[in-house]
Amino acid sequence: MEDYPLLPKSILKNSRDYGLNGRAADLRARRSSTWVTGEEDLYIQQAVILIEDAIHYRSINHRMDLRSLRVYRWYFSRIYQRGLNVVITVILALAFIEKPSSMSVTSDLRYKLSPWEAPCGLTESIELICLLIFTLDLTIKVYLIDWEEFWKCKWLMCYLVVIVGSIVDWTLSLSVVCNEVRHHLSIRKIIRPFFLLQNSSLMKKTLKCIKRTLPEITSVILLILLHLCLFTMFGMVIFARGEETEDSGEWESYFKDLPQSLSSLLVLLTTANNPDVMTPAYSSNRSYSLFFILFSSIGTYFLMHLLTAAIYNQFRGYLLLSIQTSVLRRCMGIRAAFELLSGQNLSQSLAGDNTVERAQVKTVVKVLKKVEMKAYYKQAIIKRALQSYSGFIEREAFQKLFDELDKDRIKEHPPVPEYTSRLPQKIQCFFRYYYGTQVGNAVALVNIICIFIILVMDSHKIVSQRDEFYLETINCFFIVYYLLEMILKIIALGWRGYLSYGNNIFDGLLTVFLVGLQISIFATYRLPYPNWNPAQKGLLSLWEMARLVNMLIVFRFLRIIPNIKLMALAASTLVDLVKNLRAFAGILVVVYYVFAILGVWLFRGAIPAPGNISANVNSSTNRMTVNLSENCGTYEQLGYWANNFDDFASALVLLYNIMVVNNWQVFLEAYSRYTSEWSKIYFIFWWLTSSVLWVNLFVALILENFIYKWDRSHDSSITEVETTLQLMFREHIQKPSEEEVVTRLHEHPHLHLTL
Repeated sequence: MEDYPLLPKSILKNSRDYGLNGRAADLRARRSSTWVTGEEDLYIQQAVILIEDAIHYRSINHRMDLRSLRVYRWYFSRIYQRGLNVVITVILALAFIEKPSSMSVTSDLRYKLSPWEAPCGLTESIELICLLIFTLDLTIKVYLIDWEEFWKCKWLMCYLVVIVGSIVDWTLSLSVVCNEVRHHLSIRKIIRPFFLLQNSSLMKKTLKCIKRTLPEITSVILLILLHLCLFTMFGMVIFARGEETEDSGEWESYFKDLPQSLSSLLVLLTTANNPDVMTPAYSSNRSYSLFFILFSSIGTYFLMHLLTAAIYNQFRGYLLLSIQTSVLRRCMGIRAAFELLSGQNLSQSLAGDNTVERAQVKTVVKVLKKVEMKAYYKQAIIKRALQSYSGFIEREAFQKLFDELDKDRIKEHPPVPEYTSRLPQKIQCFFRYYYGTQVGNAVALVNIICIFIILVMDSHKIVSQRDEFYLETINCFFIVYYLLEMILKIIALGWRGYLSYGNNIFDGLLTVFLVGLQISIFATYRLPYPNWNPAQKGLLSLWEMARLVNMLIVFRFLRIIPNIKLMALAASTLVDLVKNLRAFAGILVVVYYVFAILGVWLFRGAIPAPGNISANVNSSTNRMTVNLSENCGTYEQLGYWANNFDDFASALVLLYNIMVVNNWQVFLEAYSRYTSEWSKIYFIFWWLTSSVLWVNLFVALILENFIYKWDRSHDSSITEVETTLQLMFREHIQKPSEEEVVTRLHEHPHLHLTL
């Protein structure tokens, strides 16, 4: 239990009484209670932590004594959380250097040499250190929430099981350290991604939503399977083996038996083998094309898009419900913080059974200054709190303070400097009305066109035959203009005003790099002259340095993005997806990791090097495999030797190629030929998980983010919109009722408030 009482005994008394008489009695007792300095510090610290929990949508069901609060805040500090993320990254990255090692230049079976192997015991030692850190992390979590809450949390119980299982498996594997076992599957490698999942609350919410979404979309999936099976049977009937060899091309290539027929149409569903799959039949009779067109029209363009709509609709509903829970957490944290702060107000209004709870503004401001949040949010909340002229703030007003967290950020720029001379005033006028920006964009476009023309003219020349004089002269002229533009903007806006614009920082950094690179060119190769192409003198040749200048100039042309509304909207959507939708990328990393480990275990060495193909024995059919290097469209003929499961890194690349679904039938055919027909199950499951489920979810969230951005872009007062999932669904979220918040607060295991 806690080392200090959370509230004075007079407040704890009758804390479960919901009646108004109980409230009045407690308030009278609260008026007569005395507050010592130590207790006041505790209440302030408790309120600070509760508000931070509310800001980050964290659960408030944790210990609330002073020592535990210090541990709690240290646990959620940036240093600890970033350190924990580093440990998770390290333990996941071990797969690249563990046997089979990925430390080789190429994964191509024809050229791959023996990879670098980690010294014996290195990876095991690193893994043990990581597991000990995770054990410490779990111990801290259990201490902060107590054992009673621990047994209610399935994620923490699984965390304990995963750590214990990993340590047991690590101990058992000590007997085979440095002695590789070909078919040994290390269980701890499969469950490693759990450490990434459990460390992200949003990732856990997303996974829970995906789990709930799957049963709801089974009807559409069954409809797709029915469509696939019906057309498979029709195809086997239509394309039966003919009397003549020339009439059996379609049967021989795609409909020879049931597994081949199913896989051929499944691949056609993804359009990867179109029109190859219909070519033999279409060549003999054009009417056969109707079968394939009808199959693709119904399956690809109707059912698959219907599946996308169903996944989006169901997932969006469950995600909205999950975010609703997060909003409830925020309301609970804010309400609990207010109750603690209002307990220090000894002059509460009491008129019969009608009570008005208030907190002193100076106490609220004192707490807010200690809360860790973004500076602009803190300033806005404190400013709003100070607007209470009575010196006290009531409960509803206190809760509305934190509505600032959900408001779009309006970025204010520093005032421009005031000049008395006319020349700086004209410069300010030129850039204030964006004439300078438009002229700068036009000049950058002209620069790009000049570079493009010269590159086209020199495209057929080798480096030694090129004359760099004209291109270098043009680049010098434009770089001088860019430098002049930067100086004039700094004069017009001031140094702080210039840096307050992100596009100015982008332009300025590139301009500084260009000027520095151009100076180094002149210092190394002197001033340009006709037929200027001197021999290499430094680390880089003249051509390499000029090419780097050209690339920076082309990259600088991206400055036009903020000036084109739709392009700026698309770019900001992409940035927000990278920043705020990391949970979906994290789940994809988990899925990739698990499937890659399984792929290495199942198919490592299944495809031998080209020199050994003819001698390979197919274990499933007990016959010699024919060398198919001359057959068109096969793994061997296409030269896909670098795509294999011989190590973890190459497995990741192969899984990505299958997720894109272009030519993925080549891998299905190759691995089924070298191993077994059952290997297709692995690839089909990966296609369903990655391409069908995850990609559709990601596309749906891109649409949601883009629509939200588009709606907000019509508000001209908003110069910078920071999007989170909570903000995206803000209009559809209902705030929890007062009764629901009070009921949840009364269930808090460590905080007993009189409400």
